[in-house]
Amino acid sequence: MLRFLKVAMSHLRQAAARLDDASDALHQGNYPYAVRLSQECVELSLKAALRAVGVEYPKVHEVSPALRDVGDRFPRWFKEEIDFMAESSRLLFKKREPSFYGDETGLLSPEELMGLEDAEDAVRRAERIHAMCKRLVSEIEDNLSAT
Repeated sequence: MLRFLKVAMSHLRQAAARLDDASDALHQGNYPYAVRLSQECVELSLKAALRAVGVEYPKVHEVSPALRDVGDRFPRWFKEEIDFMAESSRLLFKKREPSFYGDETGLLSPEELMGLEDAEDAVRRAERIHAMCKRLVSEIEDNLSAT
């Protein structure tokens, strides 16, 4: 379990770096980049949560099905937030490619597709999810230290 926890903590550090950069991008008006980095933060945070409870997460960008499948492994407070986390993961995953490439078929740039509201919502979701996953990993670490 200790090895899983080390991997989870590493994912959270990587997620925190993306969250910091997403916030910077939002404030600089680079809305597509803020959305993209927020999606990466959510992905890494959720993978950290899965790893912390001993789950081998799927090697895909959207892990909400795995999160739901193992919901019984999480504490009650975390389970109560799974719907929000799953919805956010799906939503940001859908915006992942357009925030990076735009709509190549419609010849629309990422800036034409992602605006201030998209970026603000993405960063808020990422902040909330990262904080919850960080709390989860911290609680698991504390419980292991106490035994």
